[in-house]
Amino acid sequence: MNTSTETELAALPLSGSNWELCLPNPVAVPEVVAAAFAEGGSIPARVPGCVHDDLLAAGLIPDPFLGDNEAACVWIGHQLWRYQAQLPPVLAERVDLVADGLDTVAELSVDGAVVGAARDQHRRFRFDVTSKVGAGGRLRIDFSPVYDRAAAVAAAVGPLPTTLDLPFPYVRKMTSNFGWDWGPAVVTAGIWKDIRLETWATARLAHVRPLVSLPDPASRLGVVDVAVEVERTPARTSQVLVCSVEVAGRRASLELPPGTDAATLALEVPDVDLWWPHSLGGQPLYPLIVSLCDRDGRQLDARRTQVGFRSIILKTEVDDIGRGFTFSVNGRDVFATGFNWIPNDTLVARVSEDDYRARLADARDAGAIMLRVWGGGIFEKDEFYNVADEFGLMVWQDFLFGNAGYPETDEFAAEVEAEVRDNIERLVSHPSLALWNGGNEALWGFEEWGWRDVLQGRPWGRRYYLDLLPRLVAELDPTRPYWPGSPASEPVEAGAGSGVAANDPDHGCFHSWVAWNQTDYRGYATSAPRFVSEFGWCAPAAHATLAEALGTDHLASPRDPVLEAHNKAADGPAKINRWLERHFSSPRDTDQWHYLAQILQARAVGFGVDHWRGCWPRTAGALIWQLNDCWPAVSWAAVDSAGRRKPLWHQAKAAFATVRGTVDFGALGPVLAVSNFGLAAWAGQARIRRVRADGLVCAQWRRQVRVEPGEVLRVDLPGALAHPAEAARELLIAEVAGGRQVLSFVPDKDFDYPPPAWSAEVRPLGEDCLVGITAQSLLRDLWLQADRLRADAAVDSGPVTLLPGETHQWRVRGAGALIDVAELRYPVLMSVGDVEAGRAGRGVASGDAVCDD
Repeated sequence: MNTSTETELAALPLSGSNWELCLPNPVAVPEVVAAAFAEGGSIPARVPGCVHDDLLAAGLIPDPFLGDNEAACVWIGHQLWRYQAQLPPVLAERVDLVADGLDTVAELSVDGAVVGAARDQHRRFRFDVTSKVGAGGRLRIDFSPVYDRAAAVAAAVGPLPTTLDLPFPYVRKMTSNFGWDWGPAVVTAGIWKDIRLETWATARLAHVRPLVSLPDPASRLGVVDVAVEVERTPARTSQVLVCSVEVAGRRASLELPPGTDAATLALEVPDVDLWWPHSLGGQPLYPLIVSLCDRDGRQLDARRTQVGFRSIILKTEVDDIGRGFTFSVNGRDVFATGFNWIPNDTLVARVSEDDYRARLADARDAGAIMLRVWGGGIFEKDEFYNVADEFGLMVWQDFLFGNAGYPETDEFAAEVEAEVRDNIERLVSHPSLALWNGGNEALWGFEEWGWRDVLQGRPWGRRYYLDLLPRLVAELDPTRPYWPGSPASEPVEAGAGSGVAANDPDHGCFHSWVAWNQTDYRGYATSAPRFVSEFGWCAPAAHATLAEALGTDHLASPRDPVLEAHNKAADGPAKINRWLERHFSSPRDTDQWHYLAQILQARAVGFGVDHWRGCWPRTAGALIWQLNDCWPAVSWAAVDSAGRRKPLWHQAKAAFATVRGTVDFGALGPVLAVSNFGLAAWAGQARIRRVRADGLVCAQWRRQVRVEPGEVLRVDLPGALAHPAEAARELLIAEVAGGRQVLSFVPDKDFDYPPPAWSAEVRPLGEDCLVGITAQSLLRDLWLQADRLRADAAVDSGPVTLLPGETHQWRVRGAGALIDVAELRYPVLMSVGDVEAGRAGRGVASGDAVCDD
């Protein structure tokens, strides 16, 4: 028998493998599943997890991520699933059943007696089971089909507009679980986070919110205000309690007399070391301990966390352009380089700390300083924010709304409020957390996507973005800014009738999707939004990732139906092919299609970042859609679901460099923009060359330049650089601070590429090897796809353009064995010339630069 002490809260974990999964009322399920659960049968289950995890482990379903198995698993989301486990006897003054995450519509019972219910995947639940577990008992959690709950709510409130005609607005569940334009419809259910019994006596810390501020970064005086609420047992309400907080060698305490259950403890901490985004400084973290004791000093409860001292302000003042959107960290305005973040696995229960570390390292190593946690996913697990704190990555956190109207009934609003309160409290201590954002594309959708016709005057969620959410942030976390949406042009205080469109590039944050959908990526250069919080380009995952997930048989054609089933973008295959046709000759095979799509993705996104960083300080950030994938896909991701970095990742790293020099072509001629987002001034040579494909220099400009930190130097270039004698045979190359930008004056399909020729050398380097390529002809976007040789092999740099006589060296990690020079052939090593040599049009005499890498 487990008996709690009378001095401290104790936890009895219920996570693990001592659970069973049952299917009480199967509806239209496969025969093998019906047989496994016949006559009250069950299968072993693991918690945390979900039904898909357990069915996979039992061999009852195919992996929904492989091949076309997604469709074979749709039935799972339409069932009632039951998790059950035996509870040990527990005697204590108070016993609570605490569930950190239930997905989604759940009823909990012990020995048949209902002890609680849940209707929200995104928050924690606590149920008093003191009277139910003294002798142990059978814990049962029934998960009803989320589709049924959504249908009931929809019937009550009427139809609401959605982007993808899915039921997600009616339930508080991960939106993308129902499918999205980059992910599968795999509708989960289960205990997706830890679950436990907590025993306690006298009182416990019910709510703890450490609010950390830095009123004057120059003074380095940190302020910590810890808001505390306690819960008392009925028998001990007359006791005096003592609450204390310790941080950085400072301590404060106060008494809570009977009848007082809330207080704020304040501390000042002098000479703190400041937390910075990783490119600007260190990430010192300070342990913070909050303790609750009785008057005799016996500890009843304690919370331990880490905090960091920093100031993050969002500057949104009106100026002569519109309304700005600039993050200022510790008094320093920053250009926010970064990515959007989606759930790292559609089966979110199995995302581990190691997974978070790997993907957030991808962001950090690319030079990103911000991740936007998209509103159609989840509030990520604690480990995500812990790693972001450690790595120096700012987190823009959406509240979980997006691309739809939402019910505003009192019941639904109460659930939203409970969810928001819980997550603000859970995340408030993290120095990485930079912004609370209302949600994704709701304000924009209402204005421009025909929602009014669907709504006919009915509520659609506006009260959340303009009232409830900002009110809760002001109450619970006044240390951070709130913005009503992405995109959104005006702050809440500006009101709903400002007359500025939600997605106005001159105001607030902006989503730039016209280029992908309509105009081609050169369209990025036509505007300088104040902050680009979404833009992207679609391309396939690494070859090895697709081969592992689909099988090589389904990579024989770009139009293979199984391959296309892993491209969820609206009209995605056609759009990829449309843009390829704009720039390249028709690929001869899937290998060329795969290579060209990845190269074009990298060029397009890199072009956007290069242009917008050159517009600083007018444009104050560019967040690429998206960093990661949730399954093997043709998508916007820079890193695919297997953790393989696509050419886009390498191009982002180049575009996010501290110092970057690029050429832009305006109405008055070519301009060099050198941006310096580092801590110190940069001085060095900038060199711009117009060169022939054979390496002959036709025109050249050199200058020693100096750029102060946080500045952009713009230099008008000689017009001769922009006017080639033979546009189909000349390139423009800009070299600044070790980076290289390559521009062509015609599309690749019109460029006169010579047949690719090179020599290669391979040398061992410990467990890795070095692959050196020396160009004997122009090699445009030469890309070593090491994963085509060894599935675990990866390269340390991306595609490169080499002129004749130039050499590039890749370090190949995880090769397992030394690569043979004979293996370095098409399609392992590929350049644009492999597609275009001998196919270009002729007679093109001049033109502006149109492509870059």
